[in-house]
Amino acid sequence: MTKKNENIDTERKSISSELLLPVAALCFTIYYFSTITDVPWTAQVSAVIVGSILILLVLLFITRCIRALYTGEGAFNFDTLLEPRSFVGKRIALLALTIGYIFAVSTLGFTITTFFFLSLAMLLLGGRQKWRIILTLSTILTLGGYLIFIVAFKTRFPAGPFEKLMEGLF
Repeated sequence: MTKKNENIDTERKSISSELLLPVAALCFTIYYFSTITDVPWTAQVSAVIVGSILILLVLLFITRCIRALYTGEGAFNFDTLLEPRSFVGKRIALLALTIGYIFAVSTLGFTITTFFFLSLAMLLLGGRQKWRIILTLSTILTLGGYLIFIVAFKTRFPAGPFEKLMEGLF
């Protein structure tokens, strides 16, 4: 391969890496549609509207990726998934935090688990220099999520010590 061809290959976008999240979102939306059959019709309508918009956006993105492959602007590989190499550790740690959240939320409840997840994720990604801002932002976002989802919308998220305490107070 000549030097000119090597430059062309490195300038093309890694289409496969860009498709991972949209394809996962498409699979999740299809799964979600299969789980809403026994909920009230208003929830079904909302789910279908939001899910349909997501599916439309994913299909438009896939069309754009196919076009990039066809025109030679993209390559079907996963090169950018592991680049830059310095972020691989943070990506794995963020994945571990996400998996930990999934397992801990049933025990600690939505509010406490969300606070720890947001705090640790922001500390991991943003650095420890701004820990006061991160803790403040995590607290505001978590309490906002509690007030919107649990108090206002009465969503049945897993209840932990915080939710039980608040339920007892009010």
